[in-house]
Amino acid sequence: MEKKISFFIPSLRGGGAERVILNLAKTFSYYKYDVDLVTVKAEGAYLSQVPKKINIIDLNAPRVSLSLIPLIKYLNKNKPYALISAMNHVNIIAILATKLALVKTKVLISEHSTLSRSLMHPENFRSRLLPFFMKFFYPFADKIIAVSHGVADDLAKALNFPRSKIEVIYNPVVSDELFEKANQEVDHPWFKDSQCPVILAVGRLTEAKDFPTLIRAFHYVRQKRKAKLVILGEGEKRAELINLVKKLGLDNDVDIAGFVENPYSYMKGCSVFVLSSKWEGLPTVLVEALACGANIVATDCPSGPREILKNGEYGSLVNVGDEKALAREIFKKLEDGQNKKILKEVYKPFTNETVFKNYLKLLI
Repeated sequence: MEKKISFFIPSLRGGGAERVILNLAKTFSYYKYDVDLVTVKAEGAYLSQVPKKINIIDLNAPRVSLSLIPLIKYLNKNKPYALISAMNHVNIIAILATKLALVKTKVLISEHSTLSRSLMHPENFRSRLLPFFMKFFYPFADKIIAVSHGVADDLAKALNFPRSKIEVIYNPVVSDELFEKANQEVDHPWFKDSQCPVILAVGRLTEAKDFPTLIRAFHYVRQKRKAKLVILGEGEKRAELINLVKKLGLDNDVDIAGFVENPYSYMKGCSVFVLSSKWEGLPTVLVEALACGANIVATDCPSGPREILKNGEYGSLVNVGDEKALAREIFKKLEDGQNKKILKEVYKPFTNETVFKNYLKLLI
């Protein structure tokens, strides 16, 4: 058994960062590392997907800030070789706990979002204070990892960091498991009607994902031709989105279907996959849809879509918030009708093996 590597996340709820960390933990475990998945609270939809050989450590704290003492105790007892965390408030606690525990554990923190954009929409007072804490604590991390070049550039600028101090490693998204799941039957009646194309979007129902623009774009598409829209995800904007669907008279054509265990079969089976976000870090769902061979339309938001789609070579890019442009590109893809065959070179930077090797370079 190799060295112990610990991953620290708030929970295993169905979010992109949580899925990335779980994929990373699985990959380290596959390569015979002793892996601990340390959670603030061991709960969420991904809990059932954790392999038995990965140890789940439940700090059982009510919130991230209150997990500091339990995390210090965990580090003192287990002394892992490295602690890898994701999301800025979690990263701060990871750095602080390691320093206070007086252990030699390496701390690798990863940034998954475009900081300047997310700070424009702070959820609470704590969110407004984050840049101050990040500026102070981030230099104490052994490595700072950004999930895209756009995120790295933005982080350096927002925190006034040297860009050279930030490493870029893409998320581990593409695996054999993804392709196996993509080939399963879609558990949704609309995908069984070959005469009616299905447009798909996947993500948390939040401000960042801008699903209202997608729904309004779909309204334009629906006026021209028969189609359905499925949105997979949960979040605080659900009621607002349902009201918009009703207001536009799309009740029979839009399904906000919630979280599903296997979105990949939907991605493979859809006619068009759409990312309508205002901002991202590296949109995992876009890489997954690309690997599944979906026709893609995405907003050219900061950051990730332009990097992933190679400046529009592998999918259409439209301006953020432009519902008419989004509708035009969706309509074009529906008229074309053919999914592209994606070459392995396109998604190779996002495979578990490639990402694992890049992390290993930082851990040596």
